[in-house]
Amino acid sequence: MPKQAKNVFVCHSCGYRTGKWMGRCPDCGKWDTFVEEVTTARGPRKGLSSVKSAAVPITSVELVRDQRLETCIGELDRVLGGGLVTGSLVLIGGDPGIGKSTLMLQALCSLAANGARVLYVSGEESVQQLRLRSMRLQAEHGNLLVAAEIDLDAIMDMVTTVRPDVLVVDSIQTVFSSDLASAPGSVTQVRESTMRLMMMAKQTGLPTFLVGHVTKEGAIAGPKLLEHMVDTVLYFEGDRNHVFRILRAVKNRFGSTNEIGVFEMSTGGLRPVPNPSAVFLSGRKTDTPGSVVAASMEGSRPILVEIQALVSSSQLGTARRTVLGLDANRVALLVAVMEKKLGLHLAGHDIFMNVAGGVRIVEPAVDLAVIAAVASSFLDKGVAGTTMALGEVGLTGEVRAIGNIDTRIGEAQKMGFSRCIVPAANLKNRPAARNMELTGVRSLAEAMDALFQSSGRSPNG
Repeated sequence: MPKQAKNVFVCHSCGYRTGKWMGRCPDCGKWDTFVEEVTTARGPRKGLSSVKSAAVPITSVELVRDQRLETCIGELDRVLGGGLVTGSLVLIGGDPGIGKSTLMLQALCSLAANGARVLYVSGEESVQQLRLRSMRLQAEHGNLLVAAEIDLDAIMDMVTTVRPDVLVVDSIQTVFSSDLASAPGSVTQVRESTMRLMMMAKQTGLPTFLVGHVTKEGAIAGPKLLEHMVDTVLYFEGDRNHVFRILRAVKNRFGSTNEIGVFEMSTGGLRPVPNPSAVFLSGRKTDTPGSVVAASMEGSRPILVEIQALVSSSQLGTARRTVLGLDANRVALLVAVMEKKLGLHLAGHDIFMNVAGGVRIVEPAVDLAVIAAVASSFLDKGVAGTTMALGEVGLTGEVRAIGNIDTRIGEAQKMGFSRCIVPAANLKNRPAARNMELTGVRSLAEAMDALFQSSGRSPNG
């Protein structure tokens, strides 16, 4: 009996299906996300096991030793939680040209050098192009197998024949199944391909990387269901014209999502940066108005970053607020607190803020540094280059305690800082730091006095 084809409209944001086109998706609420696809009625999916599993006590499940496979790229292993887990499905996304394919090729070459048999399947490059790129990156090894293929069935057969230890599919949007009538990259094709690769990874224990394209909003192309199906979701952040790249986990079933990996893009590929603080602070001008250093915790690792602010009088009716690397709403809140509690008239001034190095900071522990940078630029008075500011600021102008204070101060000492403005609550029952002057403050007024006590222009005076 011939298969019956019918047209459906699928939301490429959430996967909602309907028989007619809609301007706004009733499920996720986004506009202009419906695309038309042709579906056919068919039997059971190929490659899916029909063996029924039985429920067993969790205490009787045997664990395999050395469940994690290290890639020997320290920053990548850190984000993954210590290495690749057997049977895990990892989705890595990022802007075009950010370095996703480069990182995958370097990781596979490192694994191959350690004796693993790895397979790189590309749907965007030929094997000759892969060879040229591997020569440029010096990522060549006999255990690294490459193939140019987009047919899902052919990829599954190739895995059965080669039996690799690690698989990379670049990219998932180019893979298609002949059982479906829709085009490669459509919601149905991406979802079907991911599901079959997930089933294969779980059944065979094969760690699999999927490289994904991103939309103009920065999310991985395809429905959000795609991120729910995989075990780990990694995002590459950073400007493609900038040398630094940030690898961040937004989902990880086998590790923390707070860790980040820092890489530097060079002519020979991506190089891990073991000491991000030194890199992000390199080239910093000390005692410059509008520049303050803070310590941000990224997982278990403290990173010193430079918070930059530029305050200038506005020539327009409405002042501009341009923020890069920080939460714009958080910065607007802190500016309002400054106007109310410090008496600084910032309403008629444009404020531009940036975190040097391209890293994004989201924790409130840098609130005091943000305020100090804005006040420093507004007063045209620089903060001492060896001074660092830490603390969360509330709406009433109080400076609240933060976590991991010892770790942050220890990193500041290693980088040569000799003074730190911290919340007074963090100094209770804490021994004095060696070679570090700790100044405890309870309010913004106290913090401004401590930062600008040698200035003739105090925010409170």
